[in-house]
Parts: sequence; C-alpha cells; structure tokens
Amino acid sequence: MKTGDFNVCLPNDWDGLIGKIADCFNDIRALNQRMATELERVGQAVGREGFTRQRVKFTNRSGAWGGMESSVNTLIDDLLWPTNEVTRAIGAVAQGDLLQTVRLEVDGRPLLGEFLRSAKIVNRMIGQLRECTSEVTRVAREVGTEGKLGGQAQVRDVTGVWKELTESVNFMADNLTSQVRNIAEVTIAVANGDLSKKITVDVRGEILQLKEAINTMVDQLRSFASEVTRVAREVGTDGKLGGQATVPGVAGTWKDLTDSVNAMCGNLTDQVRNIAQVTTAVARGDLSRKITVDVKGEILELKQTINTMVDQLNSFASEVTRVAREVGTEGKLGGQAVVPGVGGTWKDLTDNVNFMASNLTAQVRNIAEVSTAIANGDLSKQITVNVSGEILQLKETINTMVDQLNAFAGEVTRVAREVGTEGRLGGQAQVLGVAGTWKDLTDSVNSMAGNLTAQVRNIAEVTTAVARGDLSRKITVDVKGEILELKNTINTMVDQLNAFASEVTRVAREVGTEGKLGGQAQVPGVAGTWKDLTDNVNFMAGNLTAQVRNIAEVATAIATGDLSKKITVDVRGEILLLKETLNTTVDQLNAFAGEVTRVAREVGTDGRLGGQAVVPGVGGTWKDLTENVNLLAANLTTQVRNIAEVTTAVARGDLSRKITVDVKGEILELKNTINTMVDQLNAFASEVTRVAREVGTEGKLGGQAQVPGVAGTWKDLTDTVNVMAANLTEQVRGIVKVVTAVAEGDLTQSLTVKSKGEVAALADTINNMTRTLATFADQVTTVAREVGVEGRLGGQAHVPGAAGTWKDLTGNVNLLAANLTTQVRSIADVATAVTKGDLTRLIQVDARGEVAELKDNINTMIDNLRLTTEHNTEQDWLKTNLAKFTSMLQGQRDLNSVGRLLLSELSPLVNAHQGVIYQMVSDDGAHVLQILSAYAGDNENGHRTKLKIGEGLVGQCAADKRRLMIKDVPVDAVPIRSTFFRSVPRSIIVLPVLFEGQVKAVIELATMGEFTLLQTTFLEQLTASIGIVLNSIEATMQTEGLLVQSQTLAVELQTQQRELQNTNDQLELKAQQVAERNVEVERKNQQLEQARRALEEKAAELALTSKYKSEFLANMSHELRTPLNSILILGQQLGENPESNLTPKQVEFARTIHSAGTDLLNLISDILDLSKIESGTVTVEAEEVFFQNLLDRIALPFRHDADSRGLSFDLHSETSIGRSIVTDPKRLQQVLKNLLSNAFKFTESGGVKLDVHAATEGWTAGHPILSQASLVVAFSVSDTGVGIPPEKQKIIFEAFQQADSSTSRRYGGTGLGLAISRELASLLGGEIQLRSTPGEGSTFTLYLPTAYVGPSIAVSVNPNVRIPQATPDDAVATEPIADDRNHIAEGDKVLLIVEDDPDFASVLADYGRSNGLRIVTATNGGEAIELARFFRPSAITLDVFLPDMLGWSVLSRLKQDSGLRHIPVLMLTIDENRQHGLARGAFSFFTKPVDAEELKFALQRMLDFSTPRRRRLLVVEDDPVQRLAIRSLIEHDDVEISEAASGQEALVALKSKDWDCVVLDLTLPDMSGFDVLERLNGGNGHVIDYPIVVFTGKRLLQEEDIRLRAMARSIVIKGVESPERLLDETALFMHRVIANLPVEKQRMLERLHSSDEDLVGRTVLLVDDDPRNIFALASVLERRGMRVLTATTGGEAIDLVENDCAISIVLVDIMMPEMDGYQTIQIIRQDPTLWSLPIVALTAKAMKGDREKCLRAGASDYLAKPVNTEQLLSALRMWLHR
Repeated sequence: MKTGDFNVCLPNDWDGLIGKIADCFNDIRALNQRMATELERVGQAVGREGFTRQRVKFTNRSGAWGGMESSVNTLIDDLLWPTNEVTRAIGAVAQGDLLQTVRLEVDGRPLLGEFLRSAKIVNRMIGQLRECTSEVTRVAREVGTEGKLGGQAQVRDVTGVWKELTESVNFMADNLTSQVRNIAEVTIAVANGDLSKKITVDVRGEILQLKEAINTMVDQLRSFASEVTRVAREVGTDGKLGGQATVPGVAGTWKDLTDSVNAMCGNLTDQVRNIAQVTTAVARGDLSRKITVDVKGEILELKQTINTMVDQLNSFASEVTRVAREVGTEGKLGGQAVVPGVGGTWKDLTDNVNFMASNLTAQVRNIAEVSTAIANGDLSKQITVNVSGEILQLKETINTMVDQLNAFAGEVTRVAREVGTEGRLGGQAQVLGVAGTWKDLTDSVNSMAGNLTAQVRNIAEVTTAVARGDLSRKITVDVKGEILELKNTINTMVDQLNAFASEVTRVAREVGTEGKLGGQAQVPGVAGTWKDLTDNVNFMAGNLTAQVRNIAEVATAIATGDLSKKITVDVRGEILLLKETLNTTVDQLNAFAGEVTRVAREVGTDGRLGGQAVVPGVGGTWKDLTENVNLLAANLTTQVRNIAEVTTAVARGDLSRKITVDVKGEILELKNTINTMVDQLNAFASEVTRVAREVGTEGKLGGQAQVPGVAGTWKDLTDTVNVMAANLTEQVRGIVKVVTAVAEGDLTQSLTVKSKGEVAALADTINNMTRTLATFADQVTTVAREVGVEGRLGGQAHVPGAAGTWKDLTGNVNLLAANLTTQVRSIADVATAVTKGDLTRLIQVDARGEVAELKDNINTMIDNLRLTTEHNTEQDWLKTNLAKFTSMLQGQRDLNSVGRLLLSELSPLVNAHQGVIYQMVSDDGAHVLQILSAYAGDNENGHRTKLKIGEGLVGQCAADKRRLMIKDVPVDAVPIRSTFFRSVPRSIIVLPVLFEGQVKAVIELATMGEFTLLQTTFLEQLTASIGIVLNSIEATMQTEGLLVQSQTLAVELQTQQRELQNTNDQLELKAQQVAERNVEVERKNQQLEQARRALEEKAAELALTSKYKSEFLANMSHELRTPLNSILILGQQLGENPESNLTPKQVEFARTIHSAGTDLLNLISDILDLSKIESGTVTVEAEEVFFQNLLDRIALPFRHDADSRGLSFDLHSETSIGRSIVTDPKRLQQVLKNLLSNAFKFTESGGVKLDVHAATEGWTAGHPILSQASLVVAFSVSDTGVGIPPEKQKIIFEAFQQADSSTSRRYGGTGLGLAISRELASLLGGEIQLRSTPGEGSTFTLYLPTAYVGPSIAVSVNPNVRIPQATPDDAVATEPIADDRNHIAEGDKVLLIVEDDPDFASVLADYGRSNGLRIVTATNGGEAIELARFFRPSAITLDVFLPDMLGWSVLSRLKQDSGLRHIPVLMLTIDENRQHGLARGAFSFFTKPVDAEELKFALQRMLDFSTPRRRRLLVVEDDPVQRLAIRSLIEHDDVEISEAASGQEALVALKSKDWDCVVLDLTLPDMSGFDVLERLNGGNGHVIDYPIVVFTGKRLLQEEDIRLRAMARSIVIKGVESPERLLDETALFMHRVIANLPVEKQRMLERLHSSDEDLVGRTVLLVDDDPRNIFALASVLERRGMRVLTATTGGEAIDLVENDCAISIVLVDIMMPEMDGYQTIQIIRQDPTLWSLPIVALTAKAMKGDREKCLRAGASDYLAKPVNTEQLLSALRMWLHR
C-alpha cells in the first residue's frame, strides 16, 4: 500500500491487537482505494468530458478524509468559476453586448494568478472593442449624419486587425474630409467669383465624376468669364468691334448667355460699323451713303439723325440701295467657319483662325492630359507639345511642377518608408530646387522626421535600459502633446520601478536570506499594475509566513498522528528548518495530501496554472492517484491557456486565431462561443474595411456593410457605418447632380440633400453659387438684349452678392454697356447738332479701336463741313460783291462818276472809314497820279491832287505794282472825323489797279479796325475788275477821239490805196517764186525726218537688245547658280561625312564634286564678267588710286603663294609716275590679279616681277587716248615661265583660248582671264601688250593714262561715270592716309583702321600716331580680316557700312577667331544700334559725327585697355557654392575676381572702383538682380560702360526679358545658362587672350564655338521656289539641330511668319514667281512686331546693286548663290546668338 497498490489487504482472520491493526489497515486500504477511484472518476468527468458539475464524494468524510474531499472539490470549483465568468463575458461580446466584463471578484472571492491575468486580458479586449465601436460610431455619426468632417477614431493601445480597422475607418474619414473640403473650397471660390481654383484631391468612382464635373464647370465658367471680359474690354474700352465670345463645349444657360453676349456684340458691331462707314463717307465728301442697319432705341435715333443729316447735306442725292443681308443679323462676325470656295484674304483669314484653333486645341489637350495625370497621381507625364509665348510659360511651369512633385513625392515616400515601415530613424527628404509651399512642406516633413527620430531614440534608450534592469535612465528629450504624456508616464514608471525594486529586494532579503517572515513591501504613490504587483508581493510574503508557520504546526500534528497538522522542523529564527520526515505510510500519505493540497492551492487559489503534484518515491495506486490529479490540472491548464491565448489575440486585434484545444461539456460551449465571436468580428472588420475602402479611397458610393448574424452592439455599429455611407452617398450624388447641371448651363437645380456641419455649409455654398450664377446670367442676358437688340442704352447688370471673378465679370459687362451708352449718346448728340446746322460741336467721349475711328471720322466730317461752310460763305460773299461791282461799273463812261461810285459802295462794304482813289495820267510825257475821288475826306488835311511815281505810299504802290498794308498807324495820321468823335485809323491798305501789268489807278482805304483776310482777298480781286473797267473807259474815250481822226484820214487813204494796188501785183509774182522754193525745202525736211526716225528705231532696237541681253545674263546667272548651290552644299556635306558612314573613296568623290562645282562657278563668273563688258553694262567708277596702297593690296595674297613654291616676287615702282592715278581701282586690281595669277600659274622656277613705270611708247600707234595723254603708266608683269610661241600670242586674248589648247595640255583654265583683262583695259582707256620668248618667260604690260577720260573703243559705257579731275589740290584733299604697314617692327603697337572714308581715316590715323601707334588701313571687310590676322593689331576701329559687307559681319568674324577675339574694337557709324555692337563684343561704340575730344578719349581708353593687365571681374551671387564654381571656372592669372553676396554689397563694390565685367544673379537675398540693374542704370545720369552678364539657371519669362531689354540701353546684358557660355561671354567682354588660358578651358571654348548651340532647336524658314535648294539647305540646317519650315512662294512665307511665332530667322530667295523676294521682305517688315526678325536674302543673279537693293527692302544680310556653307552657318550664328 505504501507503493500505491490498494489491492493488497491483511488477512481478516487475525485476532487481537494484530487483528485490529489488520482490520484498521484494511479499512484504510479500502478508503484509499475508494478515494483513488473517486478521484479518477471526477478527473475523467471534469477534466476530459467537460462535466463541470461533477464533484468528489468520499465514503468516509471524517477527519482528514473529509478535509481531503473538501480540498479536491474546492480545487474543482476554483478552476471552474473563473472559466464560467470568462465564458459569460465572451458570450455577451459574441451577442454584441460590450457592457459585460469578467468580474474579478465573486462573492468576496478575488481572481488571482493566471486567472486574474486572463480575466484582465479579456476585459481589456472588451474595453478596446467598446472603445473601438464607440469611436467608429462617433466618426460615422459626425461624418455621415452631422456633416462634421475631420473627425478621427482615437483607440489607444490597439494592434493587429483592430488597429487596421481603426486606421481604415480613419483613412476613409480623412479621405472623405479632404475630398469634401476640397470640393467645398472650390465651390465656395466659384460662388465668390474666384475661378482660379480646381479640385485637386485624388478621388475615384462617383466622387471622381463629381470632381470632373465641377472642374469642367470651373473651366467652362472661366472660359466664359474670360471671353465675356475680353469682348467687353475690346468693345467697351478698346473700341475693337467684331469680337465674339467663343466658349467651346457649353450648353444650356451658358450657351444662351454666350449667344446673348455674341448677339449683342454682333449687333453693335454691325450698327457701329455701318454708322462709321456712312460717317466716313460723309467725312470724305461722299454723301450718297445712308445707314441701313436694323436698330432700335437710342441707336435708332442716332441712325435717323445721321440719315436726316445726310439728306439735308445732299438734297439732290438719290436713295441708296439697302444692303441685302448684314453679317451681324446672322450673328457670325469673326467666328470660325469653313467657307468653301473663298480665296485671297478671306481664305487666308479663315485658315489663320482655324490654324490658331487647332494649335490651341493641341496645346490645351496636352496640358489637360498632363494636369489630369497629375490630379490622378501620375507624375510620369510632361507637356511635350510645341508652344510659345505665355502658353510656353505655362508649359514650363507645369513641367517644373511635375518634376518638383516627383522629387518631393519620392523623397517623402522614402522618408515615410524608412521611418514608418523599416524603422530607420534619422532619414531626411532632399528635394532640390523647390521653393514656396513645396520647400515649406519638405522642411515640415524633415522637421517631423527629425523630431520623431530624436524622441523615439530617447524613449527607446530609456526603455531598453529598463528592459536590461538599468533603472537609472530617464527620458530627457524636449517633447509636447501625447509624446510628452508618454515621456512623463515612462519616467514615472521608472521611478515606481525603482521604488518597487528597492522594496522587493528588501523583503526578499529579509524573507529569503535572513528568514524574517512577516515583512511587507512599502511602495508609496503607486497604482494600477505596480500597486497590484506590490500587493501580490506582500500577499506572497504574508502567505509564505502563514504557510510556513502552518506547515510547521501541521507537520508537528501529523507526527503525532493528526493528519490535519504538518511536521514541525528545526529552524533558525522564526523559520525553522525541517530536519526529518516520517518514513512511514502516514508520512507518504501526508506527503501525498500535502502535494494535492499544494496543487489545489496553486491552481484554485493562487491561479498558477501548470502546477503538478510531485510525490517522490511513490508507486502503484499513489502514483496513479498522483497522475490523475496531475492530469486534471494539466487539462484545465491547457484549456484555460488556449482560451486566454485566443482572447488575448482578439484583444490585440488578431482575429486569425481560434480555440483549437479538444474540450467537452461546458468548456466546449465556451470554445464555440469564443470562436463564433471571432468569426463575427472578422466579418464585421472585413465589411467595415470594404465600405471604408470603397467610399473613402475608390469613391464608389452606395456601398453597405453586410454582417450576417450579428446582434447587439455589433449590429448597431454595422448600422451606424451603413447610415454614414448612405448619407454620404446621398449628399455627394446630390452635389454631383447640381454641379453637373451647372456645368451644362442648367442653373435651375439646387441642392436639397439633408446634411449638417461642413457638408451643410458646402450645400449652402453650392446653392448660393447657383443662385448667383442664375442672377448673373439673367442680368447679362437682359443687358445684352437691351443694348444689343432693342437699342436701349444705359442698362446695367445688377448681381447682388457677387464677388471675385463674378463681380469683375459683372463690372466688365456694365463697363461695356456704360462705355457704349456714353459713346453712342455722345455721337447721337453731335449728329443731332450737325443736323440742326450747329457745326461747333465735336465728339469728346473717350473711345478706342473702331469706335475711336468712328469718332475721329465724324469729328473730321464736322470740321470739314464747318470749313467748307465757312469757305462757301466767304466765296458767296466774295463772288456776290464782285458780281455786284462788276455789274455796277458796267456801262460807265465818266471816270469821276466811277471813282465816286466805287468809293461810296466799297468803303462801307469792307468796313473802311476813309478812302481815296488816284488815276494814272500823263503830264508832259511823264506818268503821275491824279486824285480821282475821295471818301470821308478831311478839309483841313486834304489829299494832294497829284503824286509822282514813288512818292508816298500811293506812289510807291504804283511803282512796286503790289499791295501795301500798314497796321501800326502813327498818331499824327489824317484822322477820321465825325460830329461825335475824331480818331486815327488803325489799319491802312493801298492797292494798285492793274490792267495787263500797267497801273491804271491806286486805291487807299483806312479803317479804325483791321482788314480781314476775306476783305483783303476781295479788294485784290476787285482791283482787277476795276482795272478792266478803267481801261475800258479810257479805251472808249480814246476811240471817240480817234474816230474823228480816222474820218479825216479816210480820204487820204483812198488815194494811197490805188498806189498800193500796183505794188501788190509785183509782190504776188515774187511770192509765187518763194512758194516753189518752200515746196523743195519741205521735201528735203521729210527725207531728213524719215532718216531720223529710222535711226531712233534702230537705237531703240539696240537698247532693247541690250536690255534683253542683261536680263538673259541675270537669269542665266540665277539658273546656273541655283543648281550649283545644291551641288556645292550637298557635295560639301558628303565630303565632311558627319555620320562617318562613307568610305574614303566616296568621300574623295564628294570632294571632287565640290571642287568641280567650284571651278564651274568661277567659269560662270568669268563668262558673266566678259558678257557684261561686251554688252556695255559695266560701269566705271573712277577715283584717285595711290600706287603704294594699290601694290600693297595686290601683292598680299601672292606673297604666300610665292613663299610656299619657292619663287621670287618683286615689286618696283618709279617715282617719276607720281603718287596716284585716276581710274577704277576695282577694275585695275582685277586686271593686275589676272596677269599675276597667270604668271604664277605658268612659272615653275625663277620668279615673277611687277614693275610700274612711266611709258612714252609701246602701245599701238595712233591709240586715241594713250597718244593724247600727258602721262602714261605701264604696269609690267614679267615671269620666267614657259613663254608663248609667236603664232599663239594673238589668239590668247580671245575668249576660251590658250597657248596650248590641245587635249594633252598641261595647264588648266578657261582661257577667259586675258580676254576679260583686255576688255577691261580698253574700258579704262588703255591696252595690254605682250612680249614673250618660249622657254624664257613672258611680259604682259598694261598701259593706262594717269587720268581716266573714257574708253579707248566705242563701247556703251554708263553715262553716269564719275571722272574726277586730278588737280594737285584735289590730290591733297582726297588722298587716303599712307599707312605704316611696311615700317612695322616687332613690339610696335598697331592700330587697324577699317574705314572707307579717307578723310575720316586720316583723322583717326593722326590720333593714333599722336599716341605712338603704327597705322594700318583697310577700306573693306575682307581686307580688314586679312590684315588683322597678319599684323595682330593692338586695337581696331571699325565702320559699320563697308563696300563689301557690314561691319557687324566683320566684328562677328573677328570675335569667332580665337586668335583675334581679344583685340578691342571701337565701332564708328551713323547707325544708332549701340546694343547690337556691344553685345557682340565691341569694346565701345560711337555714332557719327563724333566729337573730337570724345573720340580722342575713346581711343586713349581703348589703348589703355589693350595694355596687358589683370582684368577685374565682380561676381554677384548669394550662393557660396555657386560663387566657388564661378571662381574655379573663370579664375586664372589674367583675372582678378571679387565677390558680393547681396545686392547692397554689389552696389557698394560697383561704385567703389572700375570693373571690366560683372556676373550677376537675378535672385539675391535683399533685392533682385533687376533692382540692382535699375539702380545702376538710373542713378544721377551715370552711364554704365562695363558689361553685365546675367547668369541664371532659369528661362526668363517674357515680362522679365522685356524688363531686361528696357534697361539694356546703357548696360550690356547677356543671359547665359551654362558654365561654358559663362566662360565664353566673360572672356569676350574682358577681351581675354584665349591662347593664354589653361588648356582645358581652351578646349571648352573650342567645343562651344565648334558646336551649334545657337542653332539647335531654333526654327528657320526657307523661302525658295527650287526644291533642290530647299533640300540642300534643309539638309545642312537639320543636321545641326534646326527646325526647318519651307515655303515656295512669298505668300506662303508671309502666312508662316505671321502665324508661327517660333520662327527665329528667314532665308529668302530673291527670284521667285508671282511675288519676288524684295516684295516678300517689304511686306514682312510692314508688321512692327517682325521688325527685329533676322532676314537673310539669297540671290544667284550676282548683278551690281543686288546687295544694296536687298538691304533697302529690309533684309538684315545678303548672301550670293551658290551659298558657302560655312559662310551661311556663320551668318546664322551671328544673327541667332542673342
């Protein structure tokens, strides 16, 4: 039995004491056996089958047996009641009742140990579920019912699914909040008239449709507002009629409103234009027009007034035919339309408008696509459409925004991932180049991340220390808000842990080491878990004390046979050590009972699961009994722990766990209840998450959460979520409906959805916006109808409550109506006044555009009418009175009567108060003036009776035969008398009366006023009539006297008549002889006339032939050079092999093609020269040519050839020939170059010599000019070449002939050079002679007279030849300065003067020599460049207008040459384009005429600058990194760099010293770069003479570029975008020697100049009718990155230039059909906006005057075909480098 075998028993037949012991033993064995069986049964029923109501029932319940039964049953009860409590609470949760919790104390029995922990876990789970449901319900109620947006569910300490569920709800609420608030913000802005905002929040589903509807509405409203404002401004303010509002895609009220505005504008346009048309016609004197447009109201009154005015002005005009149909009646003015069959301007206009519309469509769609992508969160797209102007700025802004958003999103996502997901603290978002809100947002994110990093790391440091047992650390980081609460909580926790650890350590030491029981831990101020933990420790200490003491007491009792006691052990102190145990069955029984009691206590009382009874050394039944008890405890432990594990997971939000332990009975019901609850929670979380995702993220409204089988709180929570979703669906759909209706123009809809909070405010805002829009539409329609249709002026739109854009739009409409009312009423008032005959009124109203033209036309008409009326009135008065006096004086025969009548009528008419008339009479053969009559004479001071000619004013007037007017009459003049007054006249007029230039009389009149111009004119015209009358009277009187004499002589005449008859017979005979001779003379004259006419016809035929030949030459030049242009360009391109895809042989072929084309071009040029000479079209421009200059210029190109071939080249000139010759220098150089070229070509060894000497013979005897010349100069070119055989010496001067013309000839050439030279020599009045010996050499001698007098043969030379007479004085006056090119030594400073004016060149040379310079002069650009490369001058003066090219081209070529670009160049010209030169690297600029002192100062300054020294550069940049980069880029030994970090520092530095160049950034901390420039440019009239380079990384906006240009008159401003360009520009302006720069910088500049940076991306327009040329030139330009547009006619080119603002330069061929290049250029230049567009003329005619004609037409530059590719690219780089 000791080993647990209860089947053994003692015999029953023992007697006595042994028998009693045996019976007692057997009874004990039976009791133990029954007890073991009972325990096994109860363990099976309760632990395995789940029958929790089963209990242990022992047969013997007395003593220890009863205590054991009670202990086992108590153990079972203690295990079951916590489980039942948990089951009850979880069952309530499963039913949705979250108010039930696990009671921690029942009937005074508290839960302890693991039961207490499990109960707290379950209660915490229920609390979190309750808090979660409460928060979700609150958020759903606020968002879905009350409309209070922004709410967030706050559920602390949740994790797993609960946290995800809470976050899903919050995410949904946050999304809805941001969406609704963004919609509300936009609709409120629209209601307030602000149309600049759009919905930008990221949405989906029906919310996306709402967003798109509202954004579409905003776009349409903005488009409508913009169009109405534009039309209102154009019509009402600018006076530009014909404008139409074009709002694509609108419908409903918006379309009606747009149509109303357009109808109003269309009607007003028709009316005003018709009025302007009629008034303009009236102003021009055409009174046949009337206003026919259909009008009403005040416009009708104006129409009737003007028509009445026209009728009154032109009473005889017939009624005009009314216009059939007005464009305005149909309301389609200025609109886009496809009109088939039209041509000319209308077709161009239609195409232009349609082209504009298509461009805008493409641009806006691309912008909308990118903007939509941005709105959808897609930042991968950018605007790629080709745009310009303000749309280009929009494109760049949006693209920049996309880049910044990409960078910002990427950085924020990275930081969020590192901090929030990967837990990597310390990350910072790096978003380069952002500013404004993006920079603030980036800084905020970085600040948040930095703060969180510091806080979390500090918290982690402290908690890690606590976890490691280090309680000395505390959180010290500075925090706020909830983090501050966490900090305080953790710090308090550390303090309490310190106190707790200290007390526990003390109690443990006392109890465990010192054996002092009864001790208690005292931890003041703790609560919660720490208080419970302290209480548990104290409880443990108390229990241990009581248990140990009880064990001692019970052990002692058991030792005495009392199983209710424990054995007393020997101890030290209060706890005695147990020293010995019983070795009997009682001891083992006690041991077993003790183990069971311990397990029961641990499991049932202390709640410590997992305990097992350990009874060492037992076996048999004791072992089975122990195992049953252990099995019971283990089963309960497993079940409770599995339930606790699942409920803990649920409390943490992990709904993936379920109870899986195998149970039965009531525990099975608890398992099923908990698993059902988990399933329902899963379903609920899934449904709520789905609804939150659909509504809050995807925008799919109408979703409902379906959670079957839930009840209680879960059902209420589901219903709450569904109510919120339904309310939101109803609200958003209502908003979509209203906004869609508004976008479609239906303003009758209103939002009636039930809502509260912010959604209610949004509904009110949308309804207010709709009402405002409806009021605005009604008011604008009313005003449009009244003003535009009914003609009722003065109407105003009243839109109460409007603000922002709506208020501005209403104001614009009212301004339009008010302006039109004021203008039309003013016009009507003036027209009414004119109708009534009042011509003093003018239209004073302020107007623009067509209304201004109407106003000006009407005012001009009134002025013309007034002037005409006044003129007609004066003429009527004048002619009436002249007729009156003429009729009055007719028939008069008495001079005295005429005089009296004349003065009496004339004086009152002209307001004269005194008058006298003197008649011219003869007195003793002399003419005197005798008084004829007087008016209002003075008896005291009577008029003299006679006056001599020249005596007094009257006599002087007769002598001069012209009117005299005296206004300042002296006070002692003869007064005008009356009985009432006496007054001196103020004005006197004396008029001669003339007849056929003879003075007949003189009239003198005096007045107390002033004679008017009309009166003076009348008197002058009247005197002519008086003269006729007086002469008639005198003639009549003389006739009467002569009549008497004629009667006396009649008798004498009859006698003489008979004598004359005889004489007449003789004269008739002689007259017959004379008539016969006249007939012969007439016949001869007719023959001469016929011969003259024949000669004239022949001359005309010759002239026509010459004209046809000239035109043929020009056309042949064009037709030959045009294909050559393509051959040369394409050949050169192939020869360069840019793509390296040709073999060396193919490259050689291409070069051969190019070389052959060049030879063909030279041949064509020679043929043209010869043909022009033979046709007589070559002009001779003779001028004085100095021998030294001539020889220097001719010899320069041949010296290099001679040196390279090892030939000698000698020049010799005799002094006896003088210093100069008068001839054509160009032709003379051409002849000499031909001769020298031939000499070098045919000379293999030896040399060539040019000898200039005086000649007295050698030319052909009897030469008409050389034989008569006073001095002949011989130019002899000798060589040691092959020589010419005698038989060939004559034919070599013929065209296309050579000495060796065989097929195997050694020397090439066309044989035209000598033919041309011979003709030119003859043209210059000389000839060429040849002496040659084969094998020894040849000598060609050109003989010319020293003074050109004409050609030596009768050729048709242009008569406009300048032939100056070579006098000594002239030679001195016009002699160009002899330069020092032959006397320049090493180290001399050289000044190169490029000037075609010899006088001005002489002045410059004097200034240069006075400063110790050597002078070299050039008269054309080509020579200047050669001299600059040869002499490397220290400085250059350059004129802009040179004979062969513009000075700008010379400057460009100098600055492109790295060896010459450092030379300072002073520009001198009459052109005002100072900036043009300075920006291209000119050192200074002066406009002719130049002040002597200023010129001297400029030359001295340029020479000082050319002296080697360190250049001073100021860098104005606030970014130290940029300053360092600029310094490292530019710094070298030749530059001294200073820096300024702000605008103020820059201003101080700029004023303190002189600078050679300044690099300026536009964005400075204290002021912008623009402000710096304005202060520099506007201060005290100080002109900045140093260049400023604006170095900015951003593209300048149009207004910024305009602002810079406005300041560019005295400041050189260059906008550069790259370091290479910065280095190049600063080197250019500081004139740095490129060869002295570091090698890498030289290579950088070389790459820059060899690149086509200035060409890439630029647009060039090619205008040529030949597709071969277009292909060739386009190939060259496209290979260099240019965008090429082509046009084959001038009309196409003009259309492209006007419609494509991206065109940077135009290349125009001159010879084109229909419209040539000259006309094309002139028409383009008529547009002021295209005045600065570079235009390069291309021509293959190559005739004289082509270049000048092109420049006069407006071309910027001129290139002759075939175009040299490098020359073309150089010109393009020059004109495109801005």
